[in-house]
Amino acid sequence: MASFCINETWTNSQVCELLEEAGLDKTKFKEKGIDGVALKLTDEDLKGMGITDAKERLKYLNVIRNKNQHKVINDPIHGTIKLHPLLIRIIDTHQFQRLRNMKQLGGASFVYPGACHTRFEHSIGVAHLAGEFARALKPSATAMDDKDVLCVQIAGLCHDLGHGPFSHLFEEVFVSAKKHEDISIRLFDYLVEENGLKPLMKLYGLKDIDLTFIREMMNPKETYEGRTDDKYFLYEIVSNSTNGVDVDKFDYFARDCHYLGLQNNFDHRRYLEFARVCEADDGKTHICVRDKEVDNVYDIFQTRYRLHKRAYQHKVTKAVQLMIKDAFFEAKDLHIEGTGKKLCEASEDMAAFTKLTDHLFQQILYSDSTDPKLRKAKEILERIMSRDLYECLLETEVTVSPSAPVHDLKEKIKDLKQTLTESLEGEGVKTPEDLEIMVGKYGWKEEDPIKDTYFYSKKEPTKAFKKSQNFKTHPAHIPQSFIRVFIKNKRRGGQRITMNKDSVKRLKEWCKESGFGLQDDDKQQGEPFNMKMLKMSISNK
Repeated sequence: MASFCINETWTNSQVCELLEEAGLDKTKFKEKGIDGVALKLTDEDLKGMGITDAKERLKYLNVIRNKNQHKVINDPIHGTIKLHPLLIRIIDTHQFQRLRNMKQLGGASFVYPGACHTRFEHSIGVAHLAGEFARALKPSATAMDDKDVLCVQIAGLCHDLGHGPFSHLFEEVFVSAKKHEDISIRLFDYLVEENGLKPLMKLYGLKDIDLTFIREMMNPKETYEGRTDDKYFLYEIVSNSTNGVDVDKFDYFARDCHYLGLQNNFDHRRYLEFARVCEADDGKTHICVRDKEVDNVYDIFQTRYRLHKRAYQHKVTKAVQLMIKDAFFEAKDLHIEGTGKKLCEASEDMAAFTKLTDHLFQQILYSDSTDPKLRKAKEILERIMSRDLYECLLETEVTVSPSAPVHDLKEKIKDLKQTLTESLEGEGVKTPEDLEIMVGKYGWKEEDPIKDTYFYSKKEPTKAFKKSQNFKTHPAHIPQSFIRVFIKNKRRGGQRITMNKDSVKRLKEWCKESGFGLQDDDKQQGEPFNMKMLKMSISNK
């Protein structure tokens, strides 16, 4: 379904550029100085201009109408979404369409069968909310114009372009220091170049500085060039590096909860209603929310915690994802058809990367290759299909020092693998590679998540300030970190493998030596390393 929106602001030169790009004669339009009114010309108008051939008139009308054609789609989360013609042109490219074949939640669908939604609809949802948020801020952000809104929507639409198969799993195996945001920018540039979108963007008034602005919104940096301080708030709409409150989360909270069958307690529409732009003491404009909404802001982080706790970090979800990662690693030398690149090289070549989707799982699973590595990868995926998953031997909540260097943590985990291998030798563990130690987080950082959020009051709606509460006593302050021990070996004779007392003792000692604080007995039900709890958690898998 489509509707037409008349753009009255087009100049005569822009109209002529449009016709020239389509290979049509612009002479009569140039002579008559026709500008934005061209977008509502009729067949009779064209006749009066001396274009006598009916087929030729139809060509003119098609070019003009297609250029200004908005599309309206029906989304299960946001209802009716109206998309700008430039967004439609970006969507209708191979680089964007690949997102149709990439699940938003990766391996979570093996636990929640309904979680099969993709990054395609999520990206469209983010673009929609980015536009809604920008327009909601317009009354308090007079410096913002329509071009700013369009740029924000493009950034929202393209923010996830750089995800590989099963999203973060591919990134963790092959992308190393390069985050998917970095690849998103490279793939965005490749999309624009490969599909010749620069002239079309120019027709909509976008210049090189605007493309820089779009890239900066997709992957925020400490320094920026695309916009000045009076428009800094625009950087907080799509990917908010200041406090994490952005439309990316607004969409995936609502969308993920919908398809997971979970309750979403955060209403982004209320947040948009009470948001406005104010200049803060740092000289920049920021998105501020009404002071009475502080608990609703905390709800954002509580919702994120619940989603991580119940779905994203679900131990069976993580077991499946560990297996997919291992399979991808074994298949790292798989050649990507038509590119001359291996799987492990795809992130360096955007043409090769464009061909990678979740179908890689099936490609490996149904491969008849005799290559030992690929056969091993296939065996791992076959175990997933038959539900012979990696076992979670133990899970406990801990506190982790945010100041601990990442490389030290990796070394400590390596040491733990070695010591557990020795204590679990009788349980069938032969090498450290038979174990996987996972230290993860459920929620935000250790500090108060709203300490970097700006508020305004009813009495002083243009004054930005920050609030401070006793975060330790706030309901949003909940245990956020955990340690899990997985074993990769198959069950012996169908029996589950369990942690023995010696291995539990060694793990407990390792936690204390490594600076991981165990949750106090009075703060949770039961002792974290109680063997009865472990057996219960295993049998309830």
